[in-house]
Amino acid sequence: MEIHPDDPDLRRLGESGRVVAYFGYGSLVNRLTLRTKFLAIRRAEVVGWRRFWTPRGGDLGPALLSVAREEGEVVQGVVVYDHADHLPAVDEREVGYDRRIVEPARVTIEAPPLSGVPLHIYEAPRLATVEGAAAPPILQSYLDAVLQGFLVLYGEAGVRRFVSRTEGFARTILADRHAPRYPRAVRLADEDAALFDRLVREAGARVEQCP
Repeated sequence: MEIHPDDPDLRRLGESGRVVAYFGYGSLVNRLTLRTKFLAIRRAEVVGWRRFWTPRGGDLGPALLSVAREEGEVVQGVVVYDHADHLPAVDEREVGYDRRIVEPARVTIEAPPLSGVPLHIYEAPRLATVEGAAAPPILQSYLDAVLQGFLVLYGEAGVRRFVSRTEGFARTILADRHAPRYPRAVRLADEDAALFDRLVREAGARVEQCP
């Protein structure tokens, strides 16, 4: 069972150094994609970062989400409290990203944060923005997992905010929903799929069938 951050057992774990916290702003927002037995997950936002689409490790594979420092921007997401010995597994999931520390003044969490537990955020290098046909495509199955997470935690307004405040949607989305290439794919209700498709098209994306 998930432990609330106010639970004394979690506080004791935190004081012993056996808890780690990391900020999720993409697929980590959807708890169905988490593969570690985390302790708690809470809505949160960080100030001073902007979310954008980037190729993993700068290669030509499908685009994934990252964040970069940008004053004046706010990114919604979640704080995940996890066992400290699970951090290597999270690092492996986020291979190609650099793990940074978020200063306490830059994060707001819906429940009081654990004292003495640093908050990590994963960043990838921010390359020159490339959009259109030359931009690495987005896997629809990956995007579905991300947007479902925001819909559950932030409602339709949160999904709309995600699409409008994420840089780089003007590119191809590969329609692999019915034969997912993303390893942690989720199932969508028909009305949710229709909402997601409409919003990304309005943001300039072109949905194409997978080759």
